[in-house]
Amino acid sequence: MPVFISGLPLHVMVVHAVVVLVPLSVLAALVVALWPAARRRYGWLAVGVTAVATVCIPIATSSGEDLRDRLAPTELIREHAHLGDQLLVFVAALLVVLAALVWFARRPREAPGAARPPLRAVVPVLVVLTVGFAVVSAVQVVRIGDSGARAAWSGVQYTAPQHEGDDG
Repeated sequence: MPVFISGLPLHVMVVHAVVVLVPLSVLAALVVALWPAARRRYGWLAVGVTAVATVCIPIATSSGEDLRDRLAPTELIREHAHLGDQLLVFVAALLVVLAALVWFARRPREAPGAARPPLRAVVPVLVVLTVGFAVVSAVQVVRIGDSGARAAWSGVQYTAPQHEGDDG
C-alpha cells in the first residue's frame, strides 16, 4: 500500500472516509433500530453503509501503521494507534447486529403452533445491542479523532492570521 499519494499521507486521506462513514453508520443504525418503519424501508441501506465503513477501517489502520513507522515514536502516536486498532471490533459488531436486526425484523411472522419456538424476543434484544454498539462506535471514533489531532498538532505553534484593522 502506498504511504503517500501526490505528497500527502494516504492515512490522512483515508481516515476522512472513516470519520464520515462511521458516524453516518451510527446515525443510520440508531434510526433503523428505534424506528420500525425506517427499518423496513432503509434497513438494508443502513447495513450497506455500515459495511462500507467497516471495510474502510482496516485500510485506515494499515495506512496509519505505515505512516507511524515513518514518524518519530511518541506516546501520543502510540495511544492513537492503540485506539484505532479497537474501532474495527466495535463497528464490525455493529454491522453484525444491525444486519441480524434487519433480517429478523423482515422475517414473516411465525404461525401459531409452529414447530420452532417463537422469536419475539430476538428483535428487541437486537435493538438493544444495535443501540449499544452504535453508541460505543461513536464514542470510540471521537476518542480516536481526538488522539489523532493531539498527536498531529501537539507542539505545533499556530498563530491566527492577522488582518489589517484587527486589534487582536
